Amino acid sequence: MRICRLLFLALVVLSVGMDWAHGGGDDALRRWPADKANAWYDKQPWLVGCNFTPSSAINQLEVWQEETFDPQTIDRELGWAEGIGFNTARVFLHDLAWEADVAGFKKRLDRYLEIADRHRIRTLFVLFDDCWTRHPKVGKQPQPIPGMHNSGWVQSPGEAVVVSPEYWDRLKRYVTDVVGSFGKDRRVLAWDLYNEPGNEKLGEKSLPLLRATFAWARAAAPEQPLTAGTWFNNAKLNEFQMQASDVITFHNYDSADALRKQIHELKKLGRPVICTEYMARPRGSRFETHLPIFKEEHVGCYCWGFVSGKTQTIYPWGSPKGAPEPKLWFHDLFRKDGSVFDEKEIALIKKLTRGGEK
Repeated sequence: MRICRLLFLALVVLSVGMDWAHGGGDDALRRWPADKANAWYDKQPWLVGCNFTPSSAINQLEVWQEETFDPQTIDRELGWAEGIGFNTARVFLHDLAWEADVAGFKKRLDRYLEIADRHRIRTLFVLFDDCWTRHPKVGKQPQPIPGMHNSGWVQSPGEAVVVSPEYWDRLKRYVTDVVGSFGKDRRVLAWDLYNEPGNEKLGEKSLPLLRATFAWARAAAPEQPLTAGTWFNNAKLNEFQMQASDVITFHNYDSADALRKQIHELKKLGRPVICTEYMARPRGSRFETHLPIFKEEHVGCYCWGFVSGKTQTIYPWGSPKGAPEPKLWFHDLFRKDGSVFDEKEIALIKKLTRGGEK
């Protein structure tokens, strides 16, 4: 299985390289030249951090809606991230939170960035997401279903809108406004435009919106790089993502050997390589196995999760309702009281991140 996946990746990388060598791709996307992308990456420390959702929020809407925005928890938990040497966080936004309160939404983004910057953490913002609940709604969000992994996470913009271009004018205004408003903000590291396009059986139906999102973000002229990470074996989606991205990002929840091979394949594209999701302990994707590889290869990395909270990602994918707390957490490092799941992991992270050296 892993051999097949690596072969698939190698073929896609070869295809992308040949396509751009012959002037292929969509000229309207105007991605950065490789030398500009590499010069940007050379100025960064080793990027190491987490996918961050405050423990008080079940999903992106609960993070950003006025009634549930929680700067105190964000401040406390990003302080823990700073304390173990993390210098970046990947954070999901939501188009409906923007639409419901444009000015307030951007004010809360600025407040979040102020807190993160105080903790010396730069942010990789995610604009869209095809994962989990298909029909997001603003307002009061559901309570977690005990034992279930990500029981309340929601897609953005949601399946019905993804496949309906007649509704995209709102999405265009969202992307243009958010990227335009923060596109020159040094506190923003980069823009991850679309998380796992094609998930939840959408497949290539997500490609038109993915393509449009890159065009809208380019038109906003941000100073930060744009990307969308590859995550599964869909040739058309992966090929476009690697053609359109300024820096190459990817997800990997596989073994250390598979990770190293994937990194080596992606580096053939001649651009910076960053892993925006990893770390699922029962699958063998762990800090002790993977973090040394990321550092050795100078590949940025974001583990999934940080503080055990309402997303309940200490439970594995597909966990049933009422499942007991697992002895081996799937994701996450801290409990809400600041205690840690594994002291040895924290010691390793601190050792590897000390000084942020390359």
